[in-house]
Amino acid sequence: MKALRDIFLMMRPQQWIKNLFVFPALIFSKHLFDGTYVLKSVSAFGLFCVLSGSIYIFNDLLDIEEDRYHPTKKFRPLAAGRVRATTAWAVFGASSLAGLALSFVLQYQFGVIASAYYLMSLAYSAYLKRVVILDVLIVSTGYVLRAVAGGLALSVAISHWLLICTILLALFLVLAKRRQELTLLDDRANMLMELSLATKDAESAVKYRKSLDDYNPYFLDQMIGVTTSSTLMAYILYTVSPDATEKFGGRGLLYTVPFVINGIFRYLYLIHQKKEGHSPTQTLLGDTPLLLDIALWGFTVVVVLYFNMPS
Repeated sequence: MKALRDIFLMMRPQQWIKNLFVFPALIFSKHLFDGTYVLKSVSAFGLFCVLSGSIYIFNDLLDIEEDRYHPTKKFRPLAAGRVRATTAWAVFGASSLAGLALSFVLQYQFGVIASAYYLMSLAYSAYLKRVVILDVLIVSTGYVLRAVAGGLALSVAISHWLLICTILLALFLVLAKRRQELTLLDDRANMLMELSLATKDAESAVKYRKSLDDYNPYFLDQMIGVTTSSTLMAYILYTVSPDATEKFGGRGLLYTVPFVINGIFRYLYLIHQKKEGHSPTQTLLGDTPLLLDIALWGFTVVVVLYFNMPS
């Protein structure tokens, strides 16, 4: 039973929250209360969980040695030696084949996008994550592909605004994660050196950090600043665009703007003041005010779209 648990943990279920990006198409196409559409969206979510889980296993297999030097990743099943590499390769192969095959069964175009996401993620894990700037663009594109796939699974039109807002929000989250990874490893290496503990441990932190050598906090802060303002502006423009006002019968989505502003500012607060953000998932799930803000945003969106909130 413990072995099965470790195999499941290799697929990083705590990261599957990212696959919720398949659901905006369901909500904004106004099919949230249609059981057939909900089932298709849930199926799309499940398939992305399988595919992303297989990618996480592949990534851990490639990075097993580097992860052993990381202050937190060294506890993962592969890096800690709780799962053998041969077992991990078998699970990776089985989950990949099942996820891709079932994606085409769900909807052919969905399968094409799911395959594109899968291949792009493989390339990222194998090499592209070491290419400065391109690495964050690829991870952000993964979020966009999820959103597109969510629309294709339902055979509904995909708004260009959805793609713009998704890529900008994804860039914001990914850049924030890079910043905190860099800060975490720098702080660890400096602390160990100051305490003279660990020439080996300090060198290990520096060794792991090589994939982040082309970044520094100032550079990342500049990019985060650009994406923060761009994300807010894109969302605000969307709420008053003809696309939204005609489809939803007015400018009711403007009521959701304060929640978006508060959510982004709260996340920046957690990054800079609380030194969080190295894991967007943990940051989100661990902060009650941020969770409440997202819940209120979602509630307001549903009221505006489905119950004709006056604009």
